[in-house]
Amino acid sequence: NCSSSLNKTLRQQYLSLPQGNFCQVTYVWIDGSGEGLRNKTRTMDSEPKSVADLPEWNFAGSSTGQSKGHNSDMLLIPVCMFRDPFLLDPNKLVLCEVLKHTREPAESNHRNSCNKVMEKVKELHPWFGMEQEYTLFGVDGHPYSWPRLGFPKPQGPYYCSVGADRAFGRDIVECHYKACLYAGIKISGTNAELLGIMFWMGYFTSYLKKKAIEKLSKRHAEHIRVYDPHDGEDNKRRLTGRHETSSIHDFSSGVANRGASIRIPRQVGQEKCGYFEDRRPSANCDPYAVTCAMARTCMLEGDEDVHELE
Repeated sequence: NCSSSLNKTLRQQYLSLPQGNFCQVTYVWIDGSGEGLRNKTRTMDSEPKSVADLPEWNFAGSSTGQSKGHNSDMLLIPVCMFRDPFLLDPNKLVLCEVLKHTREPAESNHRNSCNKVMEKVKELHPWFGMEQEYTLFGVDGHPYSWPRLGFPKPQGPYYCSVGADRAFGRDIVECHYKACLYAGIKISGTNAELLGIMFWMGYFTSYLKKKAIEKLSKRHAEHIRVYDPHDGEDNKRRLTGRHETSSIHDFSSGVANRGASIRIPRQVGQEKCGYFEDRRPSANCDPYAVTCAMARTCMLEGDEDVHELE
């Protein structure tokens, strides 16, 4: 894009200038699309030690698809703070929830409802792990290092690959990994992958795991609507039952089966305890919406609608 042609050496000269005791704090939030991010930065007189030191802020929701122009202001509520890997210490990145002027959560704010559900099930100690997969694109709009007038060789050489002829964009992956560690994000590792996304959910016994999968099977259609930001429309293109995906129309589970909705790892199947993997969420899903739905279905009794966000 146009930014790639700008002089990065000149930029670094200015980023290296001293900033005294001031701290740049960048507020980040999810916009009205349910998947896009927005941010704005403010200067603080000193380095904040926790989110308690950060003031609430506001923004024009009419410009982010979150309100109307005649009542535009939306509230930013800091909920989690990280070291800034771009501007470096003492500067911060801050994840924010978005509230309406009534202080009710915005439609795209699924963290608020997820937090309430997790509070209800905290005695069960649920563990979630998210595998966030992504594709790098070149400036020509095609996946990075794809043949200019064709397609790459079929899948096989690329998963967990090593080598300049198959592990493309490794510099970006390694820089991203280090940036996450610097920021304080709980990242467990990286590898070259197939396309898609999945969630891991920890369960300690075979009985609990079996009951959870049984509950998920009964609410397959509801979960599909939650597992991408467009009520399942994105997953219609991905969950075809081919290329190690399950069918969007049918729920399935199996040990070591990467074509199932729920995969139980081989070791978990043998030891009768551990986690299972939900392979249905799309790469652009909201992790708060997904984990909230999974916790509701697997751990709360009754007929709670996974779409309810009270």
